[in-house]
Amino acid sequence: MTRSTASTRAQSNPGNPDPRRAIAPPTLRRHAADTARLAAPLAIAQLSQMAMSVTDTVLLGSLGAGALAAGGLGANLFFVVVTVLQGVLTSVSVSVAQARGADDLHRVPHIYWTGFALSLLLAVPAFVLLSFAGPLLLALGEPSVLAHQVGEYASVLRWGAPASLIGVGLMRSFLPAIGAARRLLWVSIGSVFFNGFLNYGLIHGAWGLPHLGFLGSAAATSITIWLTTLLLMALLHLRPSHQHFVVARRPTAPMMGELFTIGWPVAITFAVEATLFLATGIVMGLLGSTPLAAHQIALNVASVMFMVPLSIGQAANVRVGYWIGAGQPGAARHAGFVALALGVGFMSMSALVMVLAPHWIVGLYLHLDDPANAQTVALAASLLGVAAIFQIVDGMQTVGSGCLRGLKDTRIPMLAATLGYWGIGFPFGYALAFHFGLGALGLWWGLAAGLASVALLMTWRFHHISRRVQREAATRAG
Repeated sequence: MTRSTASTRAQSNPGNPDPRRAIAPPTLRRHAADTARLAAPLAIAQLSQMAMSVTDTVLLGSLGAGALAAGGLGANLFFVVVTVLQGVLTSVSVSVAQARGADDLHRVPHIYWTGFALSLLLAVPAFVLLSFAGPLLLALGEPSVLAHQVGEYASVLRWGAPASLIGVGLMRSFLPAIGAARRLLWVSIGSVFFNGFLNYGLIHGAWGLPHLGFLGSAAATSITIWLTTLLLMALLHLRPSHQHFVVARRPTAPMMGELFTIGWPVAITFAVEATLFLATGIVMGLLGSTPLAAHQIALNVASVMFMVPLSIGQAANVRVGYWIGAGQPGAARHAGFVALALGVGFMSMSALVMVLAPHWIVGLYLHLDDPANAQTVALAASLLGVAAIFQIVDGMQTVGSGCLRGLKDTRIPMLAATLGYWGIGFPFGYALAFHFGLGALGLWWGLAAGLASVALLMTWRFHHISRRVQREAATRAG
């Protein structure tokens, strides 16, 4: 193998180190190509998960408003709970990436099996919380019929919590870190179609399946999550090129402590952001049904676009971690800033579409020629104008957070997110909405301000920490 061949291989697949390779940092173009290649299947997986949620909503809607309300609230509760807990498992990704960068491959199976055990432990609080969904909603003053139905729905969905934490939490962290992100692609797409087929069958009793009504949607989602998880595990464990990453190892308490220490601040960060959007939606409801409907449209558009920078952030987590493990902090720094540029670039393009064609976008949700929709259409179009700025800083903050996780820096970002979202964003938006008379637009300007502050803090933090690590490495080398 020539020096140039080894260098190219190390750059194009930075996670499969060759001990004979020439340790040469990638070019910026190579950083961009490798980050995009890693992020693409992750984005498809994220969008597939959203598509499953949309499918559930559409099929539940055929049963009426009551089933849609109960199923929608139960599903939202489930995904909020498991998503927050999945934040703990992001530590698996950076730990594996750094181990591979350091060519410390015997450490990878220990991380995998300890992460697997951690997934099962995290499933316990998720299961318990979902088991008490009904009583919790009653305590919060929800109507008894709705609380009972949501409790029933969550009691079925809770059985999917362990699979969600293993399949989404662990596998989506582990597979990209070992260079196997493409395994997520077709499995994720296939799960959308299987979930739709099973949802319809169990809701309506079609094709010889039992007729379960709205609970059939919860059962179908749980079954789909389990089958997706088992298929991903089979592809990982049975593929010869990956088997050395998952050879049997006993989980250890020190490794468990290390993963949890890195991951729990990420879970808190996820919770802080989720509660910000939840609180904004609740406050938006105080302004009336028209602002709330416009808010839901704008937020749905922003959420779809957000999947791309979210995936770029996950890719940055792996690539920054890999080059740190390889002892090349300069390459790690470049990988992070290239990822930031990709995230901001994509969101800038999506923001341009929102500015140039807001009514066309709103027309995907509402009939523009219906006079009854006029106020909602006008307000939603205005919110998309704010979302154009919102998009750019949202992309910057999520990629910046991924870069910092690659450095195993999670506690300060957690504090930065809490300050930005709840110390700046929500109070500012509330003041604009109710004290300055801006209403829904004020709440969205508050979201934009909170996200902008977090984006700046995350980016500055990555610049500061990566430069310090680079200087320390240069001092040791000198």
